[in-house]
Amino acid sequence: MYNFFKRCFDLLFAVCFLVVFSPIYLLTWFVIKIVSPGPAIYRAKRVGMDGILFDCYKFRSMMVDSGKVRLTTLQNDDRIFPFGKFIRKSKIDEMPQVVNILKGEMSVVGPRPEDKENTDKVYVGEYKHILDVKPGLTSTASLYDYTHGEQYEDEDSYEKEFMPKKLKLELYYVNHRSFWYDIVLILRTAWLIIQKTCGKENFKEPKELEVC
Repeated sequence: MYNFFKRCFDLLFAVCFLVVFSPIYLLTWFVIKIVSPGPAIYRAKRVGMDGILFDCYKFRSMMVDSGKVRLTTLQNDDRIFPFGKFIRKSKIDEMPQVVNILKGEMSVVGPRPEDKENTDKVYVGEYKHILDVKPGLTSTASLYDYTHGEQYEDEDSYEKEFMPKKLKLELYYVNHRSFWYDIVLILRTAWLIIQKTCGKENFKEPKELEVC
């Protein structure tokens, strides 16, 4: 029953989201085309449920041909153009993924989809179960990454200090997912985006880390 209601909610959410925010989609597309040469929409190969690859859509926030895939986006990443920093901070860059939701490749709430190279590297042992569910627009771990992850200045520190906690949070969601937990995470996402877009920088660590 949970999976049925989740899919119904995903479809309703995606359709309403597209209708309500269509002006932002159009404005963002035009601005990217003006400020940075190249396509406005970026298609990234990502690993979905059961390890199936799919094209994950994003508004492009980095310069074209920005180099090899990294484990994460770090503080002061020089690949990001100025308007790209704004759409990343406000999460506008993720908005095209509602198309992935309509196609059934993603859900509103679920572990964030990773690049295949990163997935093969970190989703080992018990963390392979993260691929048992559809990836999503938001999750406990992605919110933690949003508020704390980009504070790191080098990839080694991120991988050693932050990544283990992020993986625990992704697995926590897989093991505790429910319709009500999804609603809580959607509301938490909206509130955090508002706070960070308005300039807040210091956030508490998620309470889920205490029981992971």
